[in-house]
Amino acid sequence: MNTPTFRNWQSVQSEVLRRIHAREWPPGELIPNEADLAIEFGCARSTVNRALRSLAESGLLDRRRKAGTRVAAQPVAKATIDIAVIRHEVEEHGAKYGYQLITRRIAVPPVSVSGTMKTRAQDKLLHVRALHLADDAAYAVEDRWINTAIVPDAAAEPFDVLSANEWLIEHAPYTHGDISFSAVQADQGDAEVLGVAPLSALFAIDRVTWDNAAAVTKVRLLFLPGYKLRTQL
Repeated sequence: MNTPTFRNWQSVQSEVLRRIHAREWPPGELIPNEADLAIEFGCARSTVNRALRSLAESGLLDRRRKAGTRVAAQPVAKATIDIAVIRHEVEEHGAKYGYQLITRRIAVPPVSVSGTMKTRAQDKLLHVRALHLADDAAYAVEDRWINTAIVPDAAAEPFDVLSANEWLIEHAPYTHGDISFSAVQADQGDAEVLGVAPLSALFAIDRVTWDNAAAVTKVRLLFLPGYKLRTQL
């Protein structure tokens, strides 16, 4: 029988879940490494990484650097927040998705950004600012800094059609992230892009994703009032 090819991380995740639930990989067992699973599943190692990372975040796998990945002996339910593809989010609401690139430039970031990302003060990063739309109306502003030393392929991406949000989820594996939520007032620039009055209340998601000790990207997403964030238990 031919081995099926798994073309996205969700299908890899489903197969790993099947093996866990069927006790093909019982609690406490060390599972094959990412490279071997990528060969078996006929997909990129980054695809396997994304699937295993998601299951580790849900408490089903125990991942330890240099020690491999094991099925959790005592799975613990956790509240998890997936990094959403904004296009999928809009389409799931039954709306037509749209995207507009505002600016794309290589620049030295503000000290607040380089400090958070732990890059050197003189290091240049890729800065992408874009607007996501739902039914031709503003949905969210994405203001993102990308560390091209960690994700070099991003330097060649124009991000004029495909958003950095969607591209990074597919092409940039990460080990963990820091996330915060807040209410902020719209400054003049964000107010103009979103079509609201200056100082309007916006919902902000600030996130930094890491590949071990190196920052991959830092992003602030600004949403209009009424936005709802979904989590899983």
